[in-house]
Amino acid sequence: MSTVLYARTRLQQVGLVLGVVLFFLVLSLDLEPDKPVVTRMAAVAVLMATWWITEAIPLAATAVLPLLLFPILDILTGEGTAPLYFNSTIVLFMGGFMIALTMERWNLHKRIALVVIKTIGGGPPRIILGFMAASAFLSMWISNTATAVMMLPIGLSIVLQMESEFDAKETHNFSVGLMLGIAYAASVGGMATLVGTPPNLAFQRVFELTFPEGPGIAFGMWFIMALPLTLIMLAVIWVVITKILFRPAAHLRVDRNIVDQELKSLGSMRFEERIVFLVFMTTALLWVFRKDLNLGFLNIPGWSDLLPDPKMIDDGTVALFMASLMFLVPTRSLEARAKAATLMDGSVFKNLPWGIIILFGGGFALAEGFQVTGLADYLGSRLQLLAGFPPLLMIALICLSLTFLTEVTSNTATTQMILPILASVGVAMGENPMLLMIPATLSASCAFMMPVATPPNAVVFGSGRVAIGDMVKAGFVINILGVIIISLMFYFLGTAVFSIESGVQPDWAVSAAQ
Repeated sequence: MSTVLYARTRLQQVGLVLGVVLFFLVLSLDLEPDKPVVTRMAAVAVLMATWWITEAIPLAATAVLPLLLFPILDILTGEGTAPLYFNSTIVLFMGGFMIALTMERWNLHKRIALVVIKTIGGGPPRIILGFMAASAFLSMWISNTATAVMMLPIGLSIVLQMESEFDAKETHNFSVGLMLGIAYAASVGGMATLVGTPPNLAFQRVFELTFPEGPGIAFGMWFIMALPLTLIMLAVIWVVITKILFRPAAHLRVDRNIVDQELKSLGSMRFEERIVFLVFMTTALLWVFRKDLNLGFLNIPGWSDLLPDPKMIDDGTVALFMASLMFLVPTRSLEARAKAATLMDGSVFKNLPWGIIILFGGGFALAEGFQVTGLADYLGSRLQLLAGFPPLLMIALICLSLTFLTEVTSNTATTQMILPILASVGVAMGENPMLLMIPATLSASCAFMMPVATPPNAVVFGSGRVAIGDMVKAGFVINILGVIIISLMFYFLGTAVFSIESGVQPDWAVSAAQ
């Protein structure tokens, strides 16, 4: 342990110095003689990228650098930079997180998980499938970390029961498979919705900043594209774990009484849980059906069309409105009143992940800096040689790069660094920038090899039931399969959902480049 800590501290020290050295080195260059601000912006980007990758200082601390450096380097005024840290995407994240925290407060998330596990569960492979389905569904709406932390003790109770009845060698594959299934499903589930994982929201906002005339990225459109991808990934992961790498012994039997006892301990569904569940389901439906949904064979009009001006409402408005309703609903039972007078109270703001929110803001400021200084155009013009690559190959290469890069870096920070560059590359190639940006965003959630790659990986690794060799073996296979699945699914399904034609650049992308 001491060796690992020392090595990590050493990396942070090197990253701290290297970032400063690279910052001044880039400042000394003359990338664009007619526009020196391009060089200054590149120096800031290199500094932030180095400190984010090495975590030389906390990620959120690096994210506030634009507030200091943009005004000093004459990139953006302080007054112009500050608003970038709070916008509709942040509102959507906060509203969704507030609803998720309220679900956790009243144990609704645990009840949902147990019901799913009980419904699907049977033999060991089906028990693993039940845990994966529950983890994936929950992580669509609450953080993947909270999902993994909540599912782990339930899974461990079943593992311990199995170990008490059978030999440790016999239960090894089941134990490893269950732990990995929870971790991987918690990561994959978040891909399905805009609020499921930070990279998705980062893409939404970076796209809006880069292409202000482009189509808005609505919750429903993303859901139609990403849900089938998530389901296929879940099925593939389940097959790899239970049928190929960690096939459970055929004679093992799982005591389903454990799940029944967990459900019984929750008691009957109380008033508070019912109301939170109603708010949760209503919010999800309002998100999905806010804008028109074109399913090819059927077009479903969005409810926002009923308003005088549909553009006045976005997904963030819905999220914060529905979350705020729970400040008004009083609790009923004595036990509930001991917790709070209403379903949600002021303590929810203490539990919001402010570090992630600031990290979002730093990425959005970085993306805006790329645009206003012309650095995005500069990079795009230098990367025109990529225009000769077939689109499907480009997508696959991007997915491969992001998947393995996020094994050792923050997926949120990495996504926010890469997306502005991919946007300019897409424009330079004469393609729709979404063709590159969306697969990169999806791949940022698909790091399965290392315990440090994602919080769910770290959580299940801490259970002591998964060796790092097991995680690397399974993760490498699923990483490669994930690259293939995301590339093909997006190329054939995602392009249809978002009306992307290969080789055709939309007017909003052309106007943004001018």
